[in-house]
Amino acid sequence: MTRFSRARVAIAAAAALPLVLVAACSGSDGGADGDGGGDGDVTELHVLDYYNNDPNKTVWQGVLDACAAEVGVELNRESVPGGDLIAKVLQMSSSRTLPDVLMLDNPDVQQIAESGALAPLSQFGLDPGGIAEGVLSASTYEDELYALQPVTNTIALFYNTQVLADAGVEPPTTWEELETAAAALTEGHQYGLALSAINTYEGTWQFLPFMWSNGGDEADIATEEVAGALQLWKDLLDSGSMSQSVVTWSQADVADQFSSGNAAMMVNGPWNFGTLAENAELEYGIVPIPAPAAGDTVVSPFGGEAWAVPQTGDDARMAVAAEFVQCLVGEDAVVDAAVGTNTVPTDPSLSAAVVEQVPNLASFAEQVPDLRARTGELGPEWPTQATAIYEAVQNALVGGMSPEDALAQAQNG
Repeated sequence: MTRFSRARVAIAAAAALPLVLVAACSGSDGGADGDGGGDGDVTELHVLDYYNNDPNKTVWQGVLDACAAEVGVELNRESVPGGDLIAKVLQMSSSRTLPDVLMLDNPDVQQIAESGALAPLSQFGLDPGGIAEGVLSASTYEDELYALQPVTNTIALFYNTQVLADAGVEPPTTWEELETAAAALTEGHQYGLALSAINTYEGTWQFLPFMWSNGGDEADIATEEVAGALQLWKDLLDSGSMSQSVVTWSQADVADQFSSGNAAMMVNGPWNFGTLAENAELEYGIVPIPAPAAGDTVVSPFGGEAWAVPQTGDDARMAVAAEFVQCLVGEDAVVDAAVGTNTVPTDPSLSAAVVEQVPNLASFAEQVPDLRARTGELGPEWPTQATAIYEAVQNALVGGMSPEDALAQAQNG
């Protein structure tokens, strides 16, 4: 989520690039022969990603190497910090040195596709297999699929098993149960629930499951459905079941609060497994975020990265790059990546093999069929509405406004 905000301005610039510029880019290793086609003897691919920290860097190196061996090429892999990726892509576009394979944060795919820098995967006959429709929508622009995403993550409700057992509280499954449990678990320095309501995209990300599951829609947030979700957060805060500091906490801060015993439950994601493991005495369980009412479907956003084939102008290299991307969504690659990085397959049929090895991922895998793309409806216009959402949350929680007024003001902006 933080990568999304850092890249926002740069992506807007990418969308404004003349199509003639990006479409004319040649292969990064000089593979083009000047007429838009290569000589068919492709032995190396240039791959660009932002997995520059472990465990992701090492895990993905293994996955990439395996697919390179399958396709029969060597890799020239380049990893940059997350906040630098879009700027790097822009520089490569201007110098006509785009990589053969490009990894993008999934909310960025549509805007880069809009610029003309990516090749539609239909021209290579790539098969998305069983990837969930919600995941595919993030990589689709004007009815063309531009990238494939092997694994994903989302958020769920973590709970301290010992604290809930001592209080005789079951993990909540509905909003009513959540309010009741959070109140019962609030005692002394311990709050019942922690989440991130910060005025950044992280705050919007955490609010979306509540908004979407209640029937809210990002195209128009001034509705009773969205107001109902925001009222739930406001009630939890006003009742003392959540700390007033949730409006400044990042998701990493929330994990620290939960790990240190200052919150009995938290909304967070599997990227915090490492942080939680640092407290050897902490025992926790994970369930999906509670639904508005029993039987309702929980709809959550998803994170993770997708792999695309840039328009390099070298047909032979692009064809081999597409074969490489196809390999990345194969069963072996997906399972290895998911287990190694605490993510879940975007193809639900592959989840069992991952959950068997990492049981804590079960509640995240369960949500994949119903995951919804942040950019699925608004496309490149999503950042504007994402900002409106977190501003409305802030105004309702600490700005003295009712949820209805805060949302109406944000929507009319």
